[in-house]
Amino acid sequence: MIIKTTKELVASEITDISVFKRRRQIIKAALAAMVAGEFIAPAIAANNNSNWANLPKSNYADKSLTPTPAGLIKNYTNYYEFAFNKQDSTDLAKNLRTDAWSVEITGEVEKPGHYYLEDILSQQSLQEYIYRFRCVEAWSMVVPWIGFPLADLLKSVQPLSTARFVKFTSVYQPDTMPKQASNQMLEWPYVEGLRIDEAMHPLTILAVGLYGDILPNQNGAPLRLIVPWKYGFKSIKAIVKIELLKRPPITSWNSFAPNEYGFYANVNPDVAHPRWSQNSERQLGSTFFTPRRQTELFNGYGEQVASLYSEMNLRHFF
Repeated sequence: MIIKTTKELVASEITDISVFKRRRQIIKAALAAMVAGEFIAPAIAANNNSNWANLPKSNYADKSLTPTPAGLIKNYTNYYEFAFNKQDSTDLAKNLRTDAWSVEITGEVEKPGHYYLEDILSQQSLQEYIYRFRCVEAWSMVVPWIGFPLADLLKSVQPLSTARFVKFTSVYQPDTMPKQASNQMLEWPYVEGLRIDEAMHPLTILAVGLYGDILPNQNGAPLRLIVPWKYGFKSIKAIVKIELLKRPPITSWNSFAPNEYGFYANVNPDVAHPRWSQNSERQLGSTFFTPRRQTELFNGYGEQVASLYSEMNLRHFF
């Protein structure tokens, strides 16, 4: 279900970048400014937590969804650069350096370059997106992300007509990421990709926060991709590079185990993972007695995205 908002969204801009020395302050200022509908004094905006619950909801925010408790979202993560279990990343990721963050945008674009996160955010209108999140491991949660459409960023660098795919690369910090340092599991840094039409879809966002606060390191700070109709491994964390390409990129999990992790990775209850069924999911926060949720095609976003794949056999896209 899509619930449209009648509230006009006000563009959030940072009026004096020199005042905002740190990413944490910049994001808080942008959020608070949108709530007030005007530019708030930086000293107030940086600490104005009380209004964050009133952030404008995106046109695709589903108010019928009940978000998973914040403590579960923040302490149950797959972040293999740090750990292979769900809990240790919460502590290990505290050492990740996220200040002075920039993103290189290159490839088939008119305006390639390195863009500081501060400058990117100064041009965006932050909103809350309440999305279902479905892991390929057959568990799920509902997350109130804070972010902006990826399409808005891509349009600002003017993609060429030859751009057919978008490649995302995560940060490489082996001194803070133990599994990168020991070169375990995947080839690092982590890489993911989308078709250009998937990347430009309004459901696809870049997230900088959740639950009215900045994105925790273990959840992908300071900038991560969210594609709610795909399995979670597509939603790459800690993005430092975005490339627009003519041909599909080689992505991390698809390269590691192509028979288990497809490039498209669209949620489909009728296509099993080779080692388990995908027709139901365990909802985080549920008890042993809670029935498993029946997984929906495209994670319940079929009405919005099925047309992207209508001309070919759907099975090809999982």
